[in-house]
Amino acid sequence: MYLLQHVELQVPSPKQDEVLLKMEATSINPFDLRIQKGIVWPFLPRKFPHIPGIDAAGEVFEVGSGVKNFKAGDKVVAVLFNICGGGLAEFAVAKENLTVSRPPEVTAFQGAALPIAGLAAHECLLRTPGFSYEKTGQQLNLLITAASGGVGQYAVQLAKLGNAHVTATCGARNLDLVKSLGADEVIDYKTPDGAALKSPSGRKYDAVIHCATGFPWSTFKPNLSTNGKVFDITPTPSVFMTYALQKLTFSKKQLVPLLMTPKKQKLDFLLNFVKEGKIKAVIDSIHPLSKAEEAWAKSIDGHATGKIIVEP
Repeated sequence: MYLLQHVELQVPSPKQDEVLLKMEATSINPFDLRIQKGIVWPFLPRKFPHIPGIDAAGEVFEVGSGVKNFKAGDKVVAVLFNICGGGLAEFAVAKENLTVSRPPEVTAFQGAALPIAGLAAHECLLRTPGFSYEKTGQQLNLLITAASGGVGQYAVQLAKLGNAHVTATCGARNLDLVKSLGADEVIDYKTPDGAALKSPSGRKYDAVIHCATGFPWSTFKPNLSTNGKVFDITPTPSVFMTYALQKLTFSKKQLVPLLMTPKKQKLDFLLNFVKEGKIKAVIDSIHPLSKAEEAWAKSIDGHATGKIIVEP
């Protein structure tokens, strides 16, 4: 069991290019769990104690001397890629270049749910040849696995804003939810077709946004179009090995590990979609910071519907 400890620390001071946030909400991502399990060591954590939480919504409390675009009192959304972590705290520091203004139409919970999950879904679509939010060009066939999870819910909604037919997998209890997000076909992953990832209408997938675990390449390959790609959002070492081998052999069908660098412009782009009501966060549960370990345990369980939120 991976445990959290509640500790008292000094309020951090923002560096020249940072803002200090009074936190209003954060959300838990699989990457937080990977850090805790040591999967990304020695890269992260680089300092102890490490405060988990990459997504942040809050109010600017103080700004560094070089910050030009924010002032105390501004409501913002940020990605907390700092050495000492972040979001599961009353205060956190964020780089100005990873912080965007949060419009009044977007709640703190909606803002905190967005950054890593939304950016991951968006990045997969940007890397899908032929995809367009302008709905130009030929319709693409997309498969989204674990479509009721944090990334999957955004992937369905964003794909349907573009030129995509979406087939999605999820558990039986979430079939109606995923349909309501816009999926054209929804499959219970425990059925034979769900286990085989087969489209009910017999379509071959131009891209797969793979948000689940446990599917070998051999399951994907027969379901892909000639140049089909599978984007794995939580790649394991075997995924990287398969990808390298496919590149060496010039394979047209590819398993692609998603490596994402958050960008302010992309976060602002997605936040505008939330503001306009084009996408929304499905929120599984909201937990007080004093009971963050309950949120953590729920994330480890792996069956949350949408995002798990923690508020101070």
